Amino acid sequence: MEWVLADALLSQSRDPRVLLGALCCEEASAERVETLRFLLQRLEDEEARGGGGAGALPEAAREVAAGYLVPLLRGLRGRPAGGADTGPAARQRRRVMRAAGAALHSCARLAGGPHLAAALAEEALRDLLAAGSAPGLEGAVEAAVEVLAAVGPCLRPREDAPLLERVARAALALALGGDEAGPAEGAAALVAGRLLPALGRCGGAALRAVWGGLVAPGAPEGPGRVEPKLLVLSALAEKLLPEPGAERATVARDAGPDARRCWRFWRTVQAGLTRAEDALTRKRARYLLQRAVEVSAELGADCACAPQEGTGPSLFWWSEKKKDELLKFWENYILIMETLEGNQIHVIKPVLPKLNNLFEYAVSEENGCWLFHPSWHLCIYKRMFESENKILTKEGVTHFLELYETRVLPFSAEFSEFIIGPLMDALSESSLYSRSPGQLIGSGSPLGLKLQKFLVTYISLLPEEIKSSFLLKFIQKMTSRHWCAIPILFLCKALANIPRCKALGIEGLLALRDVLQCTMITHQILLRGAAQCYLLQAAMNLVDVEKVSLSDVSSLVMSVRQEESFGRGTSLWTELCDWLRVNESCFRRPSTCSSIGLHETSSLNAYVKNLVQEYIKSPAWEGGENCCMPDWLEAKLVAMMVLLAIDVEGMKSQYSEKRRTQNVLRIFLDPLLDALVKFGTNAYMPLLKTDRCLQLLLKLLHTCLLKGSSTQDVAPTDEVCTLLQNFVLSTTESISEFILRRLTMKELSSVSDLDRCHLYLMVLTELINLHLKVGWKRGNPIWRVISPLKNASIRHLQEMDRGQEPTLGRQIQRVVSMAALATVCEATDQKPELQLDSRDAGTTERFLSSLQLNQTLQKPHTEEDGSFFEESSSSQGWGKIVAQYIHDQWVCLSFLLKKYHTLIPASEDEILEPILPAVQMPVRTLQSALEALTILPSDQVLPVFHCMKILVPKLLTSSESLCIVSFDMAWKIIASLSNTQLIFWSNLKAFVQFVFDPKVLTIAAKIKGQAYFKIKEIMYRIIEMSTIKTGVFNILISHCCKSWIVSASNVPLSTAKNYSELVYEACIFGTVFRRDQRLIQDVQTFIENLGHECAANMVIENTKREDHYVRICAVKFLCLLDGSNMSHKLFMEDLAIKLLEKDELVSKSRTRYYVNSQQHRVKNRIWQTLLVLLPRFDQGEENLKTSICTFLSALSHLDIITENIPEKKLILKQALIIVLHWCFNHNFSIRLYALVTLKKIWSMCKTLHLEELDALTCIIESCLNQVENTRGAGNAKKNWQRIQEHFFFATFHPLKDYCLETIFYILPRLSGLVEDEWIAIGKFTRFTDIPLDAGFQWYLSPTQLCELKPGDWSQQDIGSNSGEADNESEWSDVQKKIIPWRNSVPDLDLELVFQDRAAKLGKSLSRLIVVASLIDKPTNLGGLCRTCEVFGASALVVGNLQCIRDKQFQHLSVSAEQWLPLVEVKPPQLTDYLQQKKAEGYTIVGVEQTVKSLDLTQYCFPEKSLLLLGNEREGIPANLIQQVDVCVEIPQQGITRSLNVHVSGALLIWEYTRQQLLKQGDPGS
Repeated sequence: MEWVLADALLSQSRDPRVLLGALCCEEASAERVETLRFLLQRLEDEEARGGGGAGALPEAAREVAAGYLVPLLRGLRGRPAGGADTGPAARQRRRVMRAAGAALHSCARLAGGPHLAAALAEEALRDLLAAGSAPGLEGAVEAAVEVLAAVGPCLRPREDAPLLERVARAALALALGGDEAGPAEGAAALVAGRLLPALGRCGGAALRAVWGGLVAPGAPEGPGRVEPKLLVLSALAEKLLPEPGAERATVARDAGPDARRCWRFWRTVQAGLTRAEDALTRKRARYLLQRAVEVSAELGADCACAPQEGTGPSLFWWSEKKKDELLKFWENYILIMETLEGNQIHVIKPVLPKLNNLFEYAVSEENGCWLFHPSWHLCIYKRMFESENKILTKEGVTHFLELYETRVLPFSAEFSEFIIGPLMDALSESSLYSRSPGQLIGSGSPLGLKLQKFLVTYISLLPEEIKSSFLLKFIQKMTSRHWCAIPILFLCKALANIPRCKALGIEGLLALRDVLQCTMITHQILLRGAAQCYLLQAAMNLVDVEKVSLSDVSSLVMSVRQEESFGRGTSLWTELCDWLRVNESCFRRPSTCSSIGLHETSSLNAYVKNLVQEYIKSPAWEGGENCCMPDWLEAKLVAMMVLLAIDVEGMKSQYSEKRRTQNVLRIFLDPLLDALVKFGTNAYMPLLKTDRCLQLLLKLLHTCLLKGSSTQDVAPTDEVCTLLQNFVLSTTESISEFILRRLTMKELSSVSDLDRCHLYLMVLTELINLHLKVGWKRGNPIWRVISPLKNASIRHLQEMDRGQEPTLGRQIQRVVSMAALATVCEATDQKPELQLDSRDAGTTERFLSSLQLNQTLQKPHTEEDGSFFEESSSSQGWGKIVAQYIHDQWVCLSFLLKKYHTLIPASEDEILEPILPAVQMPVRTLQSALEALTILPSDQVLPVFHCMKILVPKLLTSSESLCIVSFDMAWKIIASLSNTQLIFWSNLKAFVQFVFDPKVLTIAAKIKGQAYFKIKEIMYRIIEMSTIKTGVFNILISHCCKSWIVSASNVPLSTAKNYSELVYEACIFGTVFRRDQRLIQDVQTFIENLGHECAANMVIENTKREDHYVRICAVKFLCLLDGSNMSHKLFMEDLAIKLLEKDELVSKSRTRYYVNSQQHRVKNRIWQTLLVLLPRFDQGEENLKTSICTFLSALSHLDIITENIPEKKLILKQALIIVLHWCFNHNFSIRLYALVTLKKIWSMCKTLHLEELDALTCIIESCLNQVENTRGAGNAKKNWQRIQEHFFFATFHPLKDYCLETIFYILPRLSGLVEDEWIAIGKFTRFTDIPLDAGFQWYLSPTQLCELKPGDWSQQDIGSNSGEADNESEWSDVQKKIIPWRNSVPDLDLELVFQDRAAKLGKSLSRLIVVASLIDKPTNLGGLCRTCEVFGASALVVGNLQCIRDKQFQHLSVSAEQWLPLVEVKPPQLTDYLQQKKAEGYTIVGVEQTVKSLDLTQYCFPEKSLLLLGNEREGIPANLIQQVDVCVEIPQQGITRSLNVHVSGALLIWEYTRQQLLKQGDPGS
């Protein structure tokens, strides 16, 4: 068409000046400039053939270039870079610019010399540099690029070499975005896509300049540089790689660069292969790799890239001798990388075995060295690790961790860096550690086990000189991010299992301590404790003791929380003691260590002895009476090291020298004991010294307790603990006198002294406990202290109430006195032996009863003590002090109410003159309690709850509304707390004890008032809360069941019957957790199953907060009920009725539900509970609705059902007749059940030799023979064999297996229920809150049922090859998704619009336009978009561009809209659009059945075709049919009239593509 137009113009005049002048004289339009371009190209063609217009043509060409085209391009460059460039005007402007550039190219060739091209290039270069250095004029860059791209190929390679070099360097700088204030991304892509390829065709200096800029040693590097570099490299690929062909191979190698030989080129390609966020960059990298391999194969010459570090394998090499192996390697490599783009695991998994082959190719069999650089393999893993598909990430991590299971790979530094980098980053994802399908709960994470094996193997293969640095970097990497609980746990476990080696020094020890701090952020205490255990084990295994001192080791051990992981008596403590014993003489000795006495004892003993002496010494920074109390950390360290050293000594003596252990402990503690003995007599002992001594005393007593054993058993079993307690008892008198003096003589007068008060009271409590343990004697020192302390505290408090000036000292003394009084009350309440003489009791109790509750302590005046605010700001604030004071008041009142609860009246009217107001005026006291709840912080409300527990039962009848307010206010406090707070569980337990007190429940149920319904409301709120906070319901059900059991022996269960909903909800309770919650529970169960192997299990108390324990508690409660007791029986019947109603409701809620759905789980729990209840009911006939298969299954156990019936003949005959009837049923499953039942009953009959049934023998035997001899018919034979082997018919015994283990564990497991529903019998025995009789035998199944595995008989249609996919080592053929990328560089035609996304992709585009403006449905548009993109249509026209935001569109298009030019043409504008396209030379093809329509199989599509698709319902309107050039219809063979519009469009698009491919003569292009 273009040549026809040019010839028509030339026929008008042969003078080029006239023709060109006519075209250039008027305003430039796209059509006019394109016509000018066609004419110039025609003239250029004639010039080449020697038929041009002699001397006039060059001059005319120069005039057109300088006078028209260059000014035109400059006029088009003014668009700002930030402006929109997507409208019709912008498309028109780009069209003019492309045509002008092509015309300028022809002018430069026709100008008759190089001078015009050089002049235009110089001018355009200046414009390019100016626009590049001043951002905001992307249009100017575009215009300059058009000029340079047009005239650059016309420059002379030698004479214009400097100019070409300058242009090349400027273009490369812009393409790479060398300046942050450089051009926008579109301009960079324009330069790389248009200008650089044009310069590449110039060869020589320009190409060398570009290549030098790309690989220069000082070139900027970094992730941000990869994308632009690959853009440039892919654009110049044909020039940077040698051209195939023997005759040109040498020339190409000499003339231009060979990118294959440069390691920087390959590093850029590798970086591009792993760019997870940019699919286009990855495609460019794969293209360059594939092109390099193809070129190498075609050239047939050896080639090698120099190693980056000078040693090791080349990043790329080629050998003609190994051509086949190399082609196979790279073919598999590119296939894997392309397959990973699909992100579909079912496509990727069959390809992964090829990754194993890559490793086989990569390692030499001769010398075991790398043949291919390992970084190529790591690119695949990195791509998998960074995938959005977590299943693919897990596959990649698992595959990498299995590398060393079957092969030994040579050492590579890049492997080590990859493990510490991308692998550890991938391992931070918690979801990777989930169980495999079919794996039992608590069996551990498969990936965690693989990680452990991998790390152990890899470390063992590392060279010794590398091992230390690798482990140090590995541990430091663990500190570089915030890890979730599960990944850090398994990393620590893997470290702990590395065999012992001297790999870490002081730096490694510090890194391990940092990791310990990282583990503290997780909320899961058990996982946190287990991780600390493993880290300490890792330290013992990996530290070189000669490089660290005992001080360094003790600092590490101090970072471990003893209350979570490291208690004395655990296996970890013993392991540490043994490690210290073995290595104690090897530790590095600090240069400052004193040498005194070291020859007499071991270094550990010397270190500990010196530690205690230095600790007890008065510190040089003694700060006087008002100094702050020292930190507890140092006391904790000293106490721990003392006990470790003494236990090490005990190991060495082997229990034969107990006297030596006592002597060593005495030596350690002599400085402490000497100081403690002087407490009572030395009034001038430094305050900080007394603080430190008491802190150490407390820490010694707390740390010495053996974990895992009850404190009552410690004294007779632990020699060290007994010795320590005896030493402490010898100092009791001195300590108690000191404490009494400090608390009562007004020596505590500053805010910091409140911490000392707390310390003194803790010590006093410990001394009381010690004396009670050894036997309480009335004359002991503690006895002599308690009474004076109580009296002095009361006296101080009474003095303060007399209106004295509230100075700081007085107020502090007031707080101290109340705290001391509260401690005495708590001790007296818990230890009846401490009850004082009756003559003292009355005064104390009257004082406590008359306390002004919730009295706010007035802030002290600051004139006398100006340091108060400064001091209080650094210590606890005044608000906390007041809260503690009020808390202590309620502690005292709680003691008083407990002691005199019998004196509390039901109403205050009964008492006229109360002796004890707080006790005898309960309404006022309860109101004060409500006031206290509004004042106190959540961690101080426990004593208030305790008081309310005593008051509410007394007032529920007379002051119900006040009690309801109490319930509400207390519940608000509980609901506001998080279950991760330590105070939550103690507060919840106290709340449940007071709201659900048996007396409260009984009274509320009796009066049936508002309190009764409020209690039930709270009950359901707690159950609702338990779905979010695991363990909440456990507290409630355990408390209620225990209280009902206690009362059941004396009182009927009428109260429990009123709250049977609680037991009912517990029986069916079970939440469906999120995947992450399930994972945490699985790992916690795994840690618990380790038992003594993990010390955290011994230290951390098992709180039994799992959901299973709710049902366990309810079931054990039901097991204790007696069916012969009428109240018990009524309770169980009421519960059974509720359960059956729930079962019916669940059945009606959904017509169909699936196995392990929530409905199925609830029904399972209902019937499990009913099975527990059934033995306690009277056995009678029940009309249960169930399937005939269920009745037949029960009938198969007729021998057990009738074993106590002497006469069986009539029953057997009746059973046979019924079963025979069902053997002929039309339903296959019913026939199958009936036949297996018939076989079992008939076997009974033959055993009993019943002659009365001989008449049925023929029928029965024929039925059974027929089923036994079934041949071939589908799965019938298999199903018959499977049902006979099924546990219910083969092993199950209805009576012997009737036990808790069968109901709650065996049957759910064998029936295919999800593991969450399996309750192991061990949990029933471990749950001791509800004790069963010692003779309870209803736990375990005595049969072999528990040994069976779940059967597969119900899976009737599974073929024998179901596991084929997993067992196949490597598939001969696998799925491969087409990755659209041409084998050549991106299309460099000057007409290509590079701003379009499709052009950026670099794929080949056809000249097909698909018009879908008439289509309404987003699904059809989304499918068409995907089809057009796949087959390379040039554009898709839609009625509204907003459709691409529709979710249905996106679901069908799968991101195709990002790579396909989309044009918006609304239906009313279609007529004008079609006419415009006709003018551009397009043939309008209507997809419609008309009278004149052509058969698709007979129609030949022109290259420039436009497909017009009709509306889904109405097709193409009549007015538009008149606009089309031809209508094409799809031949049909069926009855349905038409195809879906998307399907129709797809068929025509493919037919167009097929025809164009055939025309090109290369179907694979």
